[in-house]
Order: sequence, then structure tokens, then C-alpha cells
Amino acid sequence: MEHHFQVQGMTCGHCEQAVRKAIQRLDANAQIQIDRTQNQVDVQSEQPRDALAHAIADEGYAVQ
Repeated sequence: MEHHFQVQGMTCGHCEQAVRKAIQRLDANAQIQIDRTQNQVDVQSEQPRDALAHAIADEGYAVQ
């Protein structure tokens, strides 16, 4: 499944890595595309959208 998120608060490469690692803890095989300038995170994963959003939010980012 493909999931699209608007993620507020990503300002640097470290932020991108934090989001990427949070997703990979749930699904090590997830395909992740992050565009920090657009605040967009696209994820190909079999995990439910809510679980992925919660993992990102747990890192301190606002997820829509």
C-alpha cells in the first residue's frame, strides 16, 4: 500500500533520518521517499497508515 503524509517540522537531514528510522522500525522493507521542502513523506508499506503516522508523531513531528 502507498501512504502519503504531510509532516511538519522536518528542517534538516537529521529530521529526515529520524522519520525514516521510525518507519523502518515498523517495516524494515518499507520504501520511503522524503521531500522535506514540501513536508511530504511517501511510504510503500503493508503497515496500516495509522501505525506509520503514530511512529512519525512519536518522533515529535506533526503528521497529517
